[in-house]
Amino acid sequence: MTEPSRTGGQILVDQLLIHGVDHIFCVPGESYLAALDALHDASINVTVCRQEGGAAMMAEAYGKLTGRPGICFVTRGPGATNASPGIHIAKQDSTPMILFVGQIERGMREREAFQELDYRAAFGPLAKWATEVDDPARFPEIVSRAFHVATSGRPGPVVIALPEDVLTEMAAVADAPRYQIIETHPGLTQMAELQKLLHGAKNPIALLGGSRWSETAVQRFVRFAERFELPVACTFRRQMLFPADHASYIGDLGLGVNPKLLARIKEADLVLLVGGRLSEIPSQAYSLLDIPAPQQTLVHIHPDPSELGRVYSPHLAVNASPIAFTAALEGVHPPASLPWSEGTKTAHADYLAWSDPSAIRTAGGLQMGEVMAHLRKVMPSDTIFCNGAGNFATWVHRFWPFREYGTQLAPTSGSMGYGVPAAIGAKRIQPDSPVVVFAGDGDFLMNGQEFATAVQYDLPILVILLDNGMYGTIRMHQERDYPGRVSATMLKNPDFAAYAKAFGGYGERVANTEEFGPALQRALTSSKPAILHCIIDPEVITPTMSLTAIREKALAGKK
Repeated sequence: MTEPSRTGGQILVDQLLIHGVDHIFCVPGESYLAALDALHDASINVTVCRQEGGAAMMAEAYGKLTGRPGICFVTRGPGATNASPGIHIAKQDSTPMILFVGQIERGMREREAFQELDYRAAFGPLAKWATEVDDPARFPEIVSRAFHVATSGRPGPVVIALPEDVLTEMAAVADAPRYQIIETHPGLTQMAELQKLLHGAKNPIALLGGSRWSETAVQRFVRFAERFELPVACTFRRQMLFPADHASYIGDLGLGVNPKLLARIKEADLVLLVGGRLSEIPSQAYSLLDIPAPQQTLVHIHPDPSELGRVYSPHLAVNASPIAFTAALEGVHPPASLPWSEGTKTAHADYLAWSDPSAIRTAGGLQMGEVMAHLRKVMPSDTIFCNGAGNFATWVHRFWPFREYGTQLAPTSGSMGYGVPAAIGAKRIQPDSPVVVFAGDGDFLMNGQEFATAVQYDLPILVILLDNGMYGTIRMHQERDYPGRVSATMLKNPDFAAYAKAFGGYGERVANTEEFGPALQRALTSSKPAILHCIIDPEVITPTMSLTAIREKALAGKK
């Protein structure tokens, strides 16, 4: 059978349809007009964004929520470099994503043509694979490979450059079959060894992280934890991997961790690390486990063999995805007695005490402890919480009880400006779920222009914007290391409530605790994208430490 002749742009879009793409995020550019034209008649939803960084973060959020590659299209040169933060997030967060970048025509290469860039060189260190299409007939092959690379092993981003003339050139070529995620399963001997290690343990602990989970995988691990009465912690910004209200949950390993949790991990005799890498933040700057040989017996489960033994030498290494591993856990049985069960109950009680917002009192008229307590009362468990980077995120991570899979979007890479784009990406694909953004004043304006995208598509996201007039995290470190010498951290901010209204959304200023509840209700019932501009006393730098206390402690240490 002779294949029909199609433009490169049409072949590309046809491959996206074959691989199940239902949504893309983009900023349009003249460099890929032929692909945009092919999308005109395709059954793919397109979200038009205001800046390429926001578009890439929306695609990354899609990948986090679905486990399928988030798709982003941007134009060449500055469009591509604007998108690079999203690529870095996808790499560090192990998220499947594919970025398509417009490119100059093939005949203009190496003349430094308008917006020319070598994408293999520019994105090679950031992506799992960066390539450029030289022949439209190779689109089926290259796009298929991109989907397999993005989803296999440790997931991550792929970058594909699209020369303008390749998109308009005609070719007759067969389509590729739909990609399949490559699963790796644990062996029977490995699961038998795991059961033996658990039966011999006196004080085990499980740490959950990484990607390639699913709702079913989480439920399987919950059943395993119940059978073993096993204490379970989640790593940095992976709290949706275990329900916080479960009797086995003992907290998360992020920034400002409960000291009792850290002590329990150090005192454990068996650490079961599932899916994660235990990198700098969750390992507390690589201080929890000795490198390369931990004192604890380490069982490390990871879908990418290159991560096993890369930093930590495990006693038992299992090359398997969390989905496959948790399926195998169904056959692992607990010992007759569980000497750690009382410790699990104590650890859970310690977590509940640590995460109780009602005990927190700070300076200023707006008490964030009471704000979090109110949110816990009125927001449902399927609310998707999104945030970028900054001390403000501590209020969510410590005091919101994540209870359902797929309800946390936060960058383990520590990228600012992530919350608003992530919320838009989430609301586009899960319109029935409430979506809340926690943002700082500095963090919000990194990608605040995407609030216009929320308005354009009638996406009623809620932004709780904490304004303390500074880059708070950096100021905290500044006062700790250079007390009293404030430099380059102060901000003069706009009226963010007026900002929301100017875009066509709902905005309200909140300066006192008693104002928050009614303002929240008005924002939610407005059915518009909303910003609650919350004024925070600059002293409130963490839930338990003020700027003055940090400065005084630092000055005392210098004497």
